Amino acid sequence: METLTTAFGSQIKKAMSLSKAAVTITEHNVYQEADKNILPLLDEMVDALALPGSGVDGMENLEELLAKAESGKSCLVMVEHYSNLDLSLVSSLVRKQGGRGQAVSDALVAIAGLKLNEDSPVVAAFTSAYTRLVIYPSRSLQGLDAEKDRAEIIRYNTINRAALKALNEVKVKGKLILVFPSGTRYRPWDPSTKKGVREIDAYIRSFDYLCCVALNGEVLHVQQSDMMNDAVSKDLVRITAGPVVPCAEFREKSRAAAEAAGVEDKKQATVDAVMAELEKMHIAGEEKRQKLL
Repeated sequence: METLTTAFGSQIKKAMSLSKAAVTITEHNVYQEADKNILPLLDEMVDALALPGSGVDGMENLEELLAKAESGKSCLVMVEHYSNLDLSLVSSLVRKQGGRGQAVSDALVAIAGLKLNEDSPVVAAFTSAYTRLVIYPSRSLQGLDAEKDRAEIIRYNTINRAALKALNEVKVKGKLILVFPSGTRYRPWDPSTKKGVREIDAYIRSFDYLCCVALNGEVLHVQQSDMMNDAVSKDLVRITAGPVVPCAEFREKSRAAAEAAGVEDKKQATVDAVMAELEKMHIAGEEKRQKLL
């Protein structure tokens, strides 16, 4: 199996030469518009890996969500996360689906962790193809000392305050805020990576509507090393968009179920309900995908 580097060396070099991605994230650049010069390079990669028959089920649900966003409602897209090409797959396959696919894709604003910009210039170049809002994940604070790492903790708070302000402004301007509720790519050797992060409850609490999106088919296989060594393979990729659900209704239902089960952490219970819905959709989506192979 080829690696991302060997399979797409030319696209990587070109993306690097074109990239204007910020090397350092500050409170002044947390919101970053898509670089349309780099987008075609990611589309080339998707085209090379996604087999004929790849596409979107439930496109009408994404179009319904977009209509609500365009009416001024705040809308979340909760997506499974398996590889660093997930956003590229969603963006490209939704655009190719027809109907309002282009408009849906253009409306996406991905919540991206700080590492995507600062740890690897290659990853930063790729992610710059899409509009994103950069946050400083709370898990990145683990292991920091309150005194020794005071400056970094202050930076964490400063960046996230700016990100929250930007989010509150953009979420009512016809955008679809795309979130990976697991907060990281799923790694088969670490089951905990498929657990949703507790902070997702705050998003659901402050938004009007949500739509869960499952991903089936693997074109980029995560390795226990640098992302650029992830293995690529061709596969049939199907994206499944679930029904549009009022966030308040979803949250109340999940919290009520947690209460009945004696679960104390209601916030985590809300996120667990999202992950459970995604898993259910993933299993059903895989059954459909297998019939197309």
